[in-house]
Amino acid sequence: MKNNGSVKIIPLGGLDQIGMNITAIETEESIVIIDCGLSFPSDDMLGIDLVIPDITYLKAHMHKIKGFVITHGHEDHIGALPYVLQQINVPVYATRLTIALIQGKLVEHGLDKLVKTKVVKFGSTINFGDIKIEFIKTNHSIQDAAALAIYTPAGVLIHTGDFKIDYTPIFGDPIDLQRFAELGKNGVIAMLSDSTNAEKAGFTMSERTVGATFDRIFGEHRNNRIIVATFASNVDRVQQIINTAAKYDRKVVVEGRSMVNVIGVAQELEYIKIPEGTLIDIENLKDYPDEKTVLITTGSQGESMAALSRMASGMHRKVRITPNDVVIMSSHPIPGNEKAVDKVINELYMQHAEVIMQDTHVSGHACAEDLKLLYSLVKPKYAIPVHGEYHHRRAAAKLCESVGVQKDHCLMLENGDVLEFTSEKGELTAEVKDHVQAGGIFVDGLGVGDVGNIVLRDRQNLAQNGIIVVVLTLEKYSGHLLAGPDLISRGFVYVRESEDLMEEARVHVQDAVDDCLVRHVNDWGKIKNIIKDSLSDFLWKRIKRNPVILPVIMEV
Repeated sequence: MKNNGSVKIIPLGGLDQIGMNITAIETEESIVIIDCGLSFPSDDMLGIDLVIPDITYLKAHMHKIKGFVITHGHEDHIGALPYVLQQINVPVYATRLTIALIQGKLVEHGLDKLVKTKVVKFGSTINFGDIKIEFIKTNHSIQDAAALAIYTPAGVLIHTGDFKIDYTPIFGDPIDLQRFAELGKNGVIAMLSDSTNAEKAGFTMSERTVGATFDRIFGEHRNNRIIVATFASNVDRVQQIINTAAKYDRKVVVEGRSMVNVIGVAQELEYIKIPEGTLIDIENLKDYPDEKTVLITTGSQGESMAALSRMASGMHRKVRITPNDVVIMSSHPIPGNEKAVDKVINELYMQHAEVIMQDTHVSGHACAEDLKLLYSLVKPKYAIPVHGEYHHRRAAAKLCESVGVQKDHCLMLENGDVLEFTSEKGELTAEVKDHVQAGGIFVDGLGVGDVGNIVLRDRQNLAQNGIIVVVLTLEKYSGHLLAGPDLISRGFVYVRESEDLMEEARVHVQDAVDDCLVRHVNDWGKIKNIIKDSLSDFLWKRIKRNPVILPVIMEV
């Protein structure tokens, strides 16, 4: 069949970081949004809890939006849904476990009665007017991950979601390579593919290989208590730990709020099988000898509030680390978390525990050879590496070239780019037509978007330089100085030890104010600016510091 028409691909997040994935697919009649994730703040985002995508473009085209289609249940793909659905209420389509995890979020935000969710089976197709989307089974570090075949007027697109190729998964079927090959045979105009591990050579190991490592470690440490830290969402990993624990006749405690949540959901859906009597409550841990217990906990990324960090620093109410503990770190540090993970490991060693990190984790993302295999099966005309920082996507583009995608057909998009594919009389063209507003909106406590770049800049400034408040009182009509100026400092210098400096600064401000009054400057704005400039000059010359200066003038 000849395709005739066009489709726009608009990534609104996920192309300059690992996180905040969200892409709009737009045709004449419809918009379908793929994923809606959050990202966690970087070190310079002081006080920010989460970052969610800027959906200005979507709100402006609300009438065309038909639904959200979610590839899998990780935070960087579903985390922003509760915030975005409050503004764009359309149905959400995903596989069984993914919908169950989304449902939990909706209940938490009081949206469960308002938002429609629909469970989709692998192999079935959802109709969104002139866009149809088929769910294809893949493997990942969370179950029920899907790739999407997107049928548009311009031709078929494939979005891989986050994936790896696992021929021997712990639960469910391996990735449906046959379906990718069939789609490839019929012709695919472009593939948006996961690039996270594009720089790593070889194939990604099967999740099962970790099971063998656990078996060995449990066998070697029959007299120790074992604590395993892993991602809450990695249900298959938890299943393998539970299987090994049952084999060695140990009781299992699951600790950490997110871990308890996910395992609860997985158990309800029967995605995890826990032998009768294996799971015990943390309250009952003391009733069993150390060598008969295993703790599965969150905190493998060194998060300060997660269970493992609290155990390591001695702040956990129920669990104390002892020299008889063996701690297995069953994850790789996500880029940027290395320091936090090191800190936890150091604290564990200080408590004389043993820490094991070798071969206790396999990635959930495709390495170079897996990516080449998928590209070879799908043979897309265009490759669009997504899900990764620039260097990951650059490496993925190189891989596409090596398996036959033309160099100028490997497209490096940026968040906000509007890429349009047009098919006319069998001719396919691709062009970045436009750039729309995209970026992060900061969530701080219950405030969404009320902290912007200017507020952040102030916070950084306050954090780096401190603040000096200058207080003075002027008489209402005459403008005489009645009291002050008084200087109050926070985070600038310790006043008791710098009395001379502060007195000099005070005299300096006094001179500036007197000068204003002599010249009959009675505009408060001007007086404040003169105080700021003179004090800032003085402090820079004296101690090379630039605190935030806040003059306060009162009138009586």
